[in-house]
Amino acid sequence: MFWRLFLTYLLLVLIAVGLVGLLIWQRDRPLFFDLANEVGLAVLLSTAASIGLAYLLARRFARPLSELTDGARRLAQGDLGHTIRVSGGREHAQLAAAFNAMSSRLAATFALNAHDHEQLRTILSGMIEGVIAVDHELKVLFANDRAGALLGFDPQTAVDRKLWEVARQRGFQELLEKGLRHDGPYREELDLKGPTERSLAVYVSRLPSQRLPGAVVVIHDTTELRTLERMRQDFVANVSHELKTPLAVIKSNVEALQDGAVEDPEARVVFLGQASHEADRLSALIQDLLSLARIESGQLGLELQPVPLDRIILDCLERNQARAEAKSHTLVEVPPPDGPPDVPALADADALRQVLDNLVDNAIKYTRNGGTITVRWSAADNTAWFEVEDTGMGISDRDLPRIFERFYRADKARSREVGGTGLGLAIVKHLVQSMKGTIRVSSQLGKGTTFRVMLPKANT
Repeated sequence: MFWRLFLTYLLLVLIAVGLVGLLIWQRDRPLFFDLANEVGLAVLLSTAASIGLAYLLARRFARPLSELTDGARRLAQGDLGHTIRVSGGREHAQLAAAFNAMSSRLAATFALNAHDHEQLRTILSGMIEGVIAVDHELKVLFANDRAGALLGFDPQTAVDRKLWEVARQRGFQELLEKGLRHDGPYREELDLKGPTERSLAVYVSRLPSQRLPGAVVVIHDTTELRTLERMRQDFVANVSHELKTPLAVIKSNVEALQDGAVEDPEARVVFLGQASHEADRLSALIQDLLSLARIESGQLGLELQPVPLDRIILDCLERNQARAEAKSHTLVEVPPPDGPPDVPALADADALRQVLDNLVDNAIKYTRNGGTITVRWSAADNTAWFEVEDTGMGISDRDLPRIFERFYRADKARSREVGGTGLGLAIVKHLVQSMKGTIRVSSQLGKGTTFRVMLPKANT
């Protein structure tokens, strides 16, 4: 820019001098030579001065333009906070002010876009659903952390890579291809196999822009919902079965009595006894169902207060002594070996009594005649605990994780024989948790089972 202006100014000066000289040459050649001899030096000096003036004028005009060009280049490189300052005339200053205003607006616009982008990324990253954006070639445009956790890939390294390269799930790949071919939103359930099996609900929505074909994929983990649904179905089936069995026995006994057995004193006693037994069983089942419903809904209204473990355990053993003697069981109590027996637990007395009765009742039921049931208790740090140990049949490792489920029975045939509703351990677990405690179980087949309940220790 500078050299072009300089040469332009210089050319104008030379043209002006040349035109004057040409006019004199054409009118009077002797005069031209006389003037050349007399003012030649002055002409040379004037020409040199003109060159210097052209240089200064070109520099004065080109410098603000260079500053503007440099400022525009810095703006193009992303330096939106740069301010252009020029030392030229008013026009240059106005142009610089326009550039600075544009820079300020661009900076504000880019800052807003960056804020919105970061906000959107934060929202998507915090979602419990997995979100993946892909183009028409299934190249990953965006993936949040939840999507990576569900499909087993790193979202940070997945961008600009094909989805099948990072998420090696053939079923998911086929589902996504179906969604891209579908005109509207597409939904399908998917079961992922592997070390951790998952049930997923996948939603595929094609991007509306024709310039950016692709799709947004939303993945919802339905594993827990599926599990709860199966538990609900099992619960309904088990309740129906448990209610149906005693009702069928009662109905058959009543029909037998109606058919004439009521006239036979011995038969009448047998049928009425069976009906009474099944009615008691039905009543116990309904009572346990109601208790479990109250516990799970939080309507039990427990009052946590210091409860001496020794007293409540001794009362429990006394209540169950007759049933234990009927099966030749030995009930053993083991107080703390290195402290007073009255360990205070922070618990609800009635709930703790129900927990103990259920555990000791189970131990008596599932221990063969002549066995031993041991109840020990103690305290450690801020925890009061007690154990109910039996020498019964034990529980297999396969059944052990499920014994606190409602109606779950490790040995169904044995459970039917000894009776019970199948809800006792479920009630025990919920009661212990309601008292801010935990319950653990350990068992060996053929050797016995031990339940340990840990509760907060009351301050005395």
